[in-house]
Amino acid sequence: MPAEPHPAEPRPAATAAQALEAMDFFIATAHLGQQEMAQRLGVNVTDLLSFAYVLRAGENLLTAGDIAEQAHVTTGAVTGILNRLERGGYVTRVPDPTDRRRVRVAARPEAVAKVVALYQPYYDRLDAVFAQYSADEIAVLHDWFSRTTNLALAYIEELRAKDAGGE
Repeated sequence: MPAEPHPAEPRPAATAAQALEAMDFFIATAHLGQQEMAQRLGVNVTDLLSFAYVLRAGENLLTAGDIAEQAHVTTGAVTGILNRLERGGYVTRVPDPTDRRRVRVAARPEAVAKVVALYQPYYDRLDAVFAQYSADEIAVLHDWFSRTTNLALAYIEELRAKDAGGE
């Protein structure tokens, strides 16, 4: 039986500027962590990100174009990514049941197990941190991460549109 969550502890006051500073440091640290995880898995960070999209899709297998769009890479680049992931035993290409000209990308079960084994100890530690927050605080965190992820993606698109338009 799982342990009961710890009651939420009082949080120290913080300004938006302090929160942004903490966020910037978290992002930098998370980037280092992703590099470390990718290295341990024998892939590069872009390939790991692409594999994460395959994992997130689950049974709803993605096409190469889907992965290219989500990873913000060209269709040519995604071909190289998928070739490396396939050679590394991470994915397999399967025929699309609705369009014989297209393939979909499936995660290989042994690769999923390998990635889970690497990430699970970290996620267990994150779960322990979440246990120190109330359901309402976790809802705020979820809302904030969801909204700022959408904001970041929109800003990336804005920057790319400016580049494409020569601004």
